[in-house]
Amino acid sequence: MTTLTGSLIVTRRYFHIFTSASPRKGFTLVELLVVIAIIGSLVGLLLPAVQAARESARRSQCGNHIKQLGAALHNYASTARGFPSGRNSNNISTHAFLLPFIEQVDLFSKIDPTRTWNDPIHTAVASTKISTFRCPSDPASGLPAFYGGNNYRFNQGSNILWGNPPTDPADPQFGMAAPNGIFYLDSRIRFEDILDGTSSTAAISEHGIGDFTNGVSTRADTFWPQTFPATPDEAARQCESLDPVNLSFQRFSNVGGPWLYGYHSTTIYFHVSGPNQRSCMYPPGRIMTTAKSDHAGGVILGMCDGSTRFISNNINLSVWRSIGTRDQGEVISDFSVQ
Repeated sequence: MTTLTGSLIVTRRYFHIFTSASPRKGFTLVELLVVIAIIGSLVGLLLPAVQAARESARRSQCGNHIKQLGAALHNYASTARGFPSGRNSNNISTHAFLLPFIEQVDLFSKIDPTRTWNDPIHTAVASTKISTFRCPSDPASGLPAFYGGNNYRFNQGSNILWGNPPTDPADPQFGMAAPNGIFYLDSRIRFEDILDGTSSTAAISEHGIGDFTNGVSTRADTFWPQTFPATPDEAARQCESLDPVNLSFQRFSNVGGPWLYGYHSTTIYFHVSGPNQRSCMYPPGRIMTTAKSDHAGGVILGMCDGSTRFISNNINLSVWRSIGTRDQGEVISDFSVQ
């Protein structure tokens, strides 16, 4: 029979065993290393997902900017009975003419289209930063502080002439095909001029901002193959064949600013080479600035009907060129990879 005294003795013995043992304090080094490794693995798994989510949000915002510009184009066309020009004779850009339609009426009132874009009266305007003109996916840091940056370009078409065809047979551009897109020098394209259909004709796409130095080669630069191509195919082939690391092929790195300057490396793009291919110029007067983005796999395209599409880098080149023309009679039924 167990007595109360016996129970107390047994309890005291067990109590003594537990209380006399040395208590464990903290983790061993091995345990700590295991925990750190587990945390590192979790962060490694989580970080790409977080980055992907952030880029998805940035891409969505970028697409919304293009939709805003598409709506501004429609509102302008309703008021002026036609789209704004790609640039006027003073190189005032399409962006400038759209300002009243993106809630920038006061800024527009400070622009005099009869003066050049770099006239001193435009200095403050050219330095104004407008969020609607910037894609948040572009990490550019080389833009001068006194330039308002721009990531959105308007489509000149699939030919390589910068400007309009000359009438003088002695001009080196004589006989070159005219721009066949929507926006070019002194253009005034109406909806009824877009014979290929507004849902099949590009109006807006993207391009990264450059580093503003010819001492370094970056993908946003405009290169110079030192050739003089006669056709879009020649231009595309010569541009892709150059060595971008060779700085002798550097031509123009002041890309993407200011938005007031109507220029092929600032506010215009071409459908000569496919999305995210190299941009090149062939002075005098020939050019192929491509659509580029910092979104994985392609570029966002704003159509003349105001809709947007994400176009793969692998789109068939003939389809891409057809999207860039307004009245060539192409029938485009599929924008997907071919």
